[in-house]
Amino acid sequence: MNIIEIDIRTPKLLQELLNIWEDSVKATHLFLSSKEIEKIKNYVPQALEMIDHLIIIEDEKRLPVGFMGIENQKLEMLFIQSSERGKGLGKQLLNYGIEKFDVNELTVNEQNPLAKGFYEHMGFVTYKRTDLDEQGNPYPILYMKLERK
Repeated sequence: MNIIEIDIRTPKLLQELLNIWEDSVKATHLFLSSKEIEKIKNYVPQALEMIDHLIIIEDEKRLPVGFMGIENQKLEMLFIQSSERGKGLGKQLLNYGIEKFDVNELTVNEQNPLAKGFYEHMGFVTYKRTDLDEQGNPYPILYMKLERK
C-alpha cells in the first residue's frame, strides 16, 4: 500500500474517490437512506476539490482504495473502500495525518459506532456532542480530540 498526497485533482481521480466514498458510506452509514446518500453525494466532489490536504492510499495495482481530507489539523473525511476495510488502511492514513499534519481533532456520526470505536482506539476522546449534523439533519455528531499520552 502506498500513501500519496494529491496536488492535482483530475476528474478521473475525483470520480474514483467519489465511488470509494459512496461504497464506504453505504457500508458504514446504515442510518442514511439511499435518497439521503444521493443528496449528500452531490456535495462530495466540491469537498474533495476544496479540502486543503487530500491524501489517498493505493493498492498494489496503484488504484485508490481509500482517502482522507485534512484542514487545519482536523480530519474532515476518511473513507475506505468496503472490500478493503479491516486491513489497517484507515489506521495507516490516520497515523500519517497525525504525523505529517498534526491531526488532533475530528467529528464522527454518533450513529456510526464502528468509526467511533476506531477513533477511540486511535486515541481520540469525545469532548462535545450535538443532536444535529452540520446541515441541521437529525444525525448526532461527536466532536473528538486526540488525547496525547
